[in-house]
Amino acid sequence: MMSKLSRDEILTKYQRGESFRDLDLSGVDLSYENLKGADFANANLSDAHLQNANLEGANFTHTNLKNVFFFGANLFNACFDEADLSEGNLQDTNIENASFKGANLFHAKLFGVQAQNANFEHANLVTGRLKRANLRSTNFQGADLSNAHLERSDLRSANLDQANLSGAFLNNACLDDATMVGAKTENLSK
Repeated sequence: MMSKLSRDEILTKYQRGESFRDLDLSGVDLSYENLKGADFANANLSDAHLQNANLEGANFTHTNLKNVFFFGANLFNACFDEADLSEGNLQDTNIENASFKGANLFHAKLFGVQAQNANFEHANLVTGRLKRANLRSTNFQGADLSNAHLERSDLRSANLDQANLSGAFLNNACLDDATMVGAKTENLSK
């Protein structure tokens, strides 16, 4: 059962160490808050504003994050496995060591993200905007990056094995030591 909570109720619940699992938090503004390690699994955070929030190690597994605004947030080591971040704004976030296995990031804004060692295995990044992103040693195995914008991104040592890069824009991207075994590379723009 979903329930709606106010910002103050959410912060009180967090301070008590309680979970936000399965709750309706759509449209909430938690910008600039410290919610390190919070559990948002299966919650609805669509249209939420979490600008510059500290969400290090937070759990967003199976969470609805459609159109979320994470601009500048700290998402280090957070888990977004199977989450829906379609149309979300993650510009200038720290998503180092974060996991997005099977996540939907369709047309998400990831400009300038710090995503070193992140895991996007089998994620949907179709038309994703990852310009100027630090994607060093990031795992994109089996991910769909078709028509994604990766211009000027650092993909050194990235795993792009079995990824779909059809129509992706890789102008001035650094791919040194990246692997692309079995990747689809039709109509790449370099």
